[in-house]
Amino acid sequence: MKRRSPASRRIPILLLFLAGTALVFLSINYNKPGNSLLSRFMKPRLAKLPGRPLPKLAIILDDVGGDDSAVNEIFTLPNQITLAILPNHARSREIAEQAYSRGYELMLHLPMESEANESPETEELRTGMNTREVSRILTEMLLTVPHAVGVNNHQGSRATSDAALMQELMPLLEERRLYFIDSRTTRATLAYEVAQRDGVRSAFRNVPFLDDVHEQATIQQELERAIHGAKEKGQAIVIAHPHPETLEVLQQMLPELPAQGLELVHASALVHALANY
Repeated sequence: MKRRSPASRRIPILLLFLAGTALVFLSINYNKPGNSLLSRFMKPRLAKLPGRPLPKLAIILDDVGGDDSAVNEIFTLPNQITLAILPNHARSREIAEQAYSRGYELMLHLPMESEANESPETEELRTGMNTREVSRILTEMLLTVPHAVGVNNHQGSRATSDAALMQELMPLLEERRLYFIDSRTTRATLAYEVAQRDGVRSAFRNVPFLDDVHEQATIQQELERAIHGAKEKGQAIVIAHPHPETLEVLQQMLPELPAQGLELVHASALVHALANY
């Protein structure tokens, strides 16, 4: 039998020594609470399981541009929210350009006639208008909200429940490839129904308004309800306004959504045409 040389016998010993040194090093560097080798490899992840998409929440912030003082606070929010900008205000165009450059999705917050006619805008869609009048108003308002990819109604309890007016509006939105979100300011609304019939990509607010009550505790409670609604239905569209209390709650709670297994998306991600629904 051929005898092994002393050098060859030393190789396994050297390998054992190196392995032992490595284990000691790893133990020293990783033997801390929450930083063991096991914990590093088994750290929990909120990974999306194949075939099981995360529930989606779209937050539309209405009335943007109506109060200049809120703009800087709005821009501290994640750009996955959607901004519905009021047209024909002093800074409508400027705010739209700034928001677009920051990656926000923009909508035209289209003024429409309400039942009580409370606080009407200088110009709005009103019952009895013909195609030419509706087209002119829509075109002029879109010019003051550049980069808008969708529309939702500002007020509009009377307008959205008027089938004739909605039948004038929806083909114009389809021509411009704009989606429509029905804010559902009245139970009598026909806007979403007409939009679907006319092939407009559309959706509607399907959870309560976030801030009918301007109190942080109530707004937080409503957002939690919206989150629950999104998980239950698979998706939810919530509408809020740039009140100081609302912005404070959104700043605090939106960063927590991923940890809750929820995806914050633009409104366009939740619209659909009838043929695809």
